[in-house]
Amino acid sequence: MPVGTVSVNRSDTMSSMLQPSTDEPTKEERLKSYLRGKAEDGEMYFKSKFIADDVGLSPKEIGALMVKIRDSASDLEIEKWSYTSATTWRVELA
Repeated sequence: MPVGTVSVNRSDTMSSMLQPSTDEPTKEERLKSYLRGKAEDGEMYFKSKFIADDVGLSPKEIGALMVKIRDSASDLEIEKWSYTSATTWRVELA
């Protein structure tokens, strides 16, 4: 092997890219946790763009995850509440 060349086992690289880290919560878990915390005081209304920095996600990611969470989180009631310039979400604890 020539000097300065690095040998990489492709299967090791691909498998490590496909396996999520168990140390950090997933994007969905992070968003659920945030919503639960905010909804503890009662129902909340928000637009994705206003919480994006708080949860470290883009507004587009939040919108996609909200649809998924609405169908899977039995402890949260999630409703699309308004369709003006951007969707407003209503969230409360179930």
